[in-house]
Amino acid sequence: MADLLIELFSEEIPAGLQAPAAQNLKKLLTNGMVEAGLTYANASAFHTARRLTLVVEGLLDASPTVQEERKGPKVGAPEQAINGFLRGAGLSMDDLEVRDDKKGQVYFAKITKPGRPAAEIVAEVLEATIRNFPWPKSMRWGSGSLRWVRPLQSILCVLSNEAEVSVVPLDVDGIKAGNQTRGHRFMAPDAFAVSGFEDYETKLKRAKVILRADERQAAIWQEAQTQAFALGQSVVEDTGLLAEVAGLVEWPVVLMGQIDEEFLDLPPEVLKTSMKEHQKFFSVSNPKTGRIERFVTVANIEAADQGATILKGNQKVLAARLADAKFFWENDLREAKAGMGNWQAALENVTFHNKLGSQAARIKRIAALARDLAPVVGADPDMAEQAALVAKADLSSQMVYEFPELQGLMGRYYAEKAGMSADIAAACEAHYSPLGPSDDVPTAPVSVAVALADKLDMLTGFWAIDEKPTGSKDPFALRRAALGVIRLILDNHLTLPLADRLAAADAGAGAADLLGFFQDRLKTYLRDRGIRHDVIDACIAMPQSDDLALLVKRAEALQGALGTDDGENLIQGFKRANNILSQAEEKDGVEYSFGADVKYAENEAEKVLFAALDSADKTIQPAMATQDFAAAMAAMATLRGPIDAFFEAVKINADSTLVRRNRLNLLSRIRTTCLSVADLTKVEG
Repeated sequence: MADLLIELFSEEIPAGLQAPAAQNLKKLLTNGMVEAGLTYANASAFHTARRLTLVVEGLLDASPTVQEERKGPKVGAPEQAINGFLRGAGLSMDDLEVRDDKKGQVYFAKITKPGRPAAEIVAEVLEATIRNFPWPKSMRWGSGSLRWVRPLQSILCVLSNEAEVSVVPLDVDGIKAGNQTRGHRFMAPDAFAVSGFEDYETKLKRAKVILRADERQAAIWQEAQTQAFALGQSVVEDTGLLAEVAGLVEWPVVLMGQIDEEFLDLPPEVLKTSMKEHQKFFSVSNPKTGRIERFVTVANIEAADQGATILKGNQKVLAARLADAKFFWENDLREAKAGMGNWQAALENVTFHNKLGSQAARIKRIAALARDLAPVVGADPDMAEQAALVAKADLSSQMVYEFPELQGLMGRYYAEKAGMSADIAAACEAHYSPLGPSDDVPTAPVSVAVALADKLDMLTGFWAIDEKPTGSKDPFALRRAALGVIRLILDNHLTLPLADRLAAADAGAGAADLLGFFQDRLKTYLRDRGIRHDVIDACIAMPQSDDLALLVKRAEALQGALGTDDGENLIQGFKRANNILSQAEEKDGVEYSFGADVKYAENEAEKVLFAALDSADKTIQPAMATQDFAAAMAAMATLRGPIDAFFEAVKINADSTLVRRNRLNLLSRIRTTCLSVADLTKVEG
């Protein structure tokens, strides 16, 4: 057994590409080796800004010798066919065996494929991996043909065991594999040799390179928090930025700087976004005031002046960036205080979609829909309409033009500065939500009305022009919009039947299809919450399934009932009754749906079932009227015992035609009672 260490050393790899590339290296190398018969015990991949590293442990010294048996042409086949078989097998006629087959005598060949040394296989697979590596973008340099994300400088590839360490012989466009790497670009640039992974990682750390990305992240975050705590401040958590910064440096040095006083009154989100987007700075806030007052930057070098020069340069650039942000903010405030009319007018010239008109036209549709939805969600119609009319005005602002990710949030600030009510200002920000499964759902009535209107207009509009999601493609995020509508309805316990809304909203002939799209999204949502797919189908098949809140209540009740022995066994009883009844109706050419009478009951179990059905109906009907599905399901589950006893004691196809018809009509009562709660024919089991 041997261990394999590979390092592909290059110019700086973009931070966002490092982790996927490391995993691709691991996948391609290990899959290629296994396909060649070279198995291993464990493999791990690592990455820094300048290197992709793979360590494979417990690698076979060589692939095993394999014997393959191959069936050839029939004896007496044309000479050309036999010669072709011999060439493919690499054998001569003397090597073939003749065996009896179903169709006569046939030639068979036994082919032995000798094992190959690990070094030979590794070299072959690594070269193929390098030459065909799936970078999103790659480049050529110099006069060579090799492509890599940035110029590839060296390849480290060594096999080691207890006895020896050997370099895998490999040459890729003049880059020969060796046992050497380099440390930090500035602090330890000299080459050094390594004998295995532990030696490699230890020597890299001495050479000012932390190999593991999670270790770099932990070091950055710990030091940033320590420095902030010493000043009574708090670092604003940002896991995405932390991962990105850890990919920019091999030896992180955390430095904390001060934001100039003139910028401290900018909204904290503006400061945070500007520093993150332009300079990859972490924001540091004052817990007492909530203001962003400092920043953390991460250098890639230990400077003699403890980073003073680095900080000075960063603060100079930051001041220029924040001066721009302050200019945008002050200009936008003047427009906001003037009522935002110019911004709204400007949206007349902004196309939302070439088939759906301008942003201004869309806003008018949203406003009308928000007004219509207001009574459903408990909002004031005038306020909902006004909120919708200004909710997207900030799209014309200079700040949102510079930082599109601040749309909505800046709308709230501007609405507040314009003197609008708190409900309208909140709707400007909240109407985009929820954006994802973990995003908060608006609960304020005005915000809910505008959020629903925004998403419903989006969906009905694109359905009307037949721009629907296909497969994995969803360029307008319509699946997200549908899930947003679902969460808004369910989390706010809204009674909002969708069928009429979709038809009235000009979804065109696709209104029914759009309702199906909502139901498919709801299936996924409920499956993630543990509700069985067949339960969801059983409830969707019922009337009023366009009322999503009602549909979910029904599904939860059915799921709960099926979680009990009585509920699960009742399904079996129902299916037995339904099958017998369906067969009889098909055979007799009639529908047995009326006329079951207890006076024709001949068996005590039969009479008990009549009484049980009467009793259950007294509970089920009023429970269904009040949408108390749990009570209806519980009452239905009490039928399990009487139905089981009935089938044990009673012969359905009695000799008497009258008794037979009565018993079939009794089965019809069972079917009708059970189907009043959900379509149990769709429940599996």
